[in-house]
Amino acid sequence: MEDLYELASRSAAFLSNYVTGVKVALILGSGLQDLIDKIENPVKISYGSIPNFPLATVSSHENQMIIGVLDGVMIMIMAGRFHYYEGYTMKEVTYPLFVFKLLGIPRLIITNACGAINEQFQPGDLMIITDFINLAGTNPLIGVNDERFGPRFPDMSNPYSADLVATAKKCARDLNITYREGVYGGFMGPCYETAAEIRAFRTLGVDAIGMSTVPETIVANYLGIETIAIGCITNMATGIQKGPHSHERVVAMAKQSSTRLGRWIEAILMEL
Repeated sequence: MEDLYELASRSAAFLSNYVTGVKVALILGSGLQDLIDKIENPVKISYGSIPNFPLATVSSHENQMIIGVLDGVMIMIMAGRFHYYEGYTMKEVTYPLFVFKLLGIPRLIITNACGAINEQFQPGDLMIITDFINLAGTNPLIGVNDERFGPRFPDMSNPYSADLVATAKKCARDLNITYREGVYGGFMGPCYETAAEIRAFRTLGVDAIGMSTVPETIVANYLGIETIAIGCITNMATGIQKGPHSHERVVAMAKQSSTRLGRWIEAILMEL
């Protein structure tokens, strides 16, 4: 069986035909697609055509990589991500990050849709993720380590780049965009959390909960990719929100916030 380095090398070799000088990769969460329409001369590559690439199975996620220029910066956007609950291994969930590393992409912006546990937050808020708690019960770095990618025991003291966070805060002030800051909990899914679980996570210090982002953050740090993550609060968590959850409402709220988030990310890119 081929090792991860060889598999990712083939994916990177394919994408290198389209990628030159990409400065930032973006992973878009549910409903957060507005940025794609602003890319100049986009090249769209279906995941199915990239050797060894998984396919997203969630209805609100596309299955394509978009490469092009946004505000003078060459970027690569993942329109559709992979989740542990889809049945993928954690290595498959984070596979694109290993490809980014081999393509020499130095920075990553992660976005997601998440539910608020902190009752000072409300749907529609944007949150700079300052730290995370891995609630999935597993880790994408489990297994034999390949030193060509990173160290056996990577440091997680500052999983989100202080420089990128400072840039994001400056851009938010310039644009008069209000934002929250908080700790993100990465839940396994696919069911929404119970009220008892939410009470426990609040005790742990979780401000917002979701089913992504943590595996990508762990691997990005391991690979030495400078990372920032911004969550879109789409709902209040179980036991706080009145009534049941639905994925359709999550996506609808994310779309409402997508324009503000897009403006914010554009400003960050221009600063870079």
